[in-house]
Amino acid sequence: MKSSKLSSPSIIALVCCLLWGPSQAFQPSQVRHNLRVSSPTIRSVISAANLPTKDQFATQLYSQADNDDVYTVQILMSDTGGGHRASANALRDAFDVLHPGKIQCDIVDIYTDYAPIWPFNDVVNLYKFMAKYPITWAILFYSGASPFGIWFGDIILELITFDAFKKCLARPSGTTGKRADMVVSVHPLCQQVPLKALADLDTGGATREMSARKTPFCTVVTDLGGAHPTWFNPGVDKCFVPSDVLRQAAKDRLLGEGQLIQHGLPIRRGFWSSNSAGTTKSQESLREELEINKSLPTVLIVGGGDGMGGIVSIAESLGAELGAASSASQMVVVCGNNQQAKEALEAKTWGPGVSVEVKGFVNNMDEWMRASDVLVTKAGPGTIAEASICGLPCMMFAFLPGQEAGNIPYVEDSGFGKYSDQPDTIASTVSGWLKSPGMLKRMQE
Repeated sequence: MKSSKLSSPSIIALVCCLLWGPSQAFQPSQVRHNLRVSSPTIRSVISAANLPTKDQFATQLYSQADNDDVYTVQILMSDTGGGHRASANALRDAFDVLHPGKIQCDIVDIYTDYAPIWPFNDVVNLYKFMAKYPITWAILFYSGASPFGIWFGDIILELITFDAFKKCLARPSGTTGKRADMVVSVHPLCQQVPLKALADLDTGGATREMSARKTPFCTVVTDLGGAHPTWFNPGVDKCFVPSDVLRQAAKDRLLGEGQLIQHGLPIRRGFWSSNSAGTTKSQESLREELEINKSLPTVLIVGGGDGMGGIVSIAESLGAELGAASSASQMVVVCGNNQQAKEALEAKTWGPGVSVEVKGFVNNMDEWMRASDVLVTKAGPGTIAEASICGLPCMMFAFLPGQEAGNIPYVEDSGFGKYSDQPDTIASTVSGWLKSPGMLKRMQE
């Protein structure tokens, strides 16, 4: 995997050296063997890096040794899917681990909290509707990705949200009483207008030209095999991309080679390593802690935080297949906030060959993944990254048109998963994996 160690002596010698320099910035991990993937292709996309030693902190952030300054980073996102906030939290946690007490993060859902009118202040609910009806998402994605769509969208967004977003960027961050020393975007619609608003703030209202901006601005792309063009704005200082595909997409949008840093996706802290000693708990001990059978092959079904993707029909088909099998297995279904799905599955009677555990929203997904043998999931980039770190084969059943479509070949070409949207096919495929330990082991390695 490619990463760059860049010098940033003048622009906040501080925060920038973490985001613009050390390769450890995104997925700190104390044990490299926690990352188990099936090919160099995925290995170049999803990586874990060793934490620096305590002695290295001072060389990476001079304020650690020289003064007591605290610096602030404002992270812009929107809760259109769980991945953007998860990435923001992962960056915040990385700052805390690498530079404890030195960097304060201000994570803000800029559309929900600051957009002045509908539909911009209701994009979260609109996203949930479009995720339920993917054709509506496809229309919005592809029309907005055309040259005219990008141009028109930029005009409308600036006209309606500029003053509100400027207010957000001007607000005090952390305990410093001043606006952020650096701004980081982890959302495709948090580049154009925030960059212009920062220029306006930095020049005292003299201009909105991005070239006049002085506050450092970085984009961290949280997609994997495809991305909307609005992720890539040549006005940023640095743009972090996780794959060759997105590196080229950034170049197509006129970002220069010096602006790009290719690194893995920001991964939730639970996936960095299992504990402070850097050791990984055994699958058996995790299952014991989670109160599931320690010896049975285990399938984990997840539908995202909102339980999207028809997990009831998938769980029913897979449960019927496993329940009729001659060898016993167990299935864990995480329904997220989908209470209706949870209640339906809890009321179901399952066959004698399968034990079923139904969960709602969980905060320990890293433990559930490491306790499992197969993951059934929608093709979200963060989940794929986390599964690859755990060496967990993926059966994907849904994706959003546009940015998630490219995640399917990433997994299939790398040999650690398949895709189908048919519950019967999903059931027979997963059941076949469990019946073939040798195949399953190859997929896990």
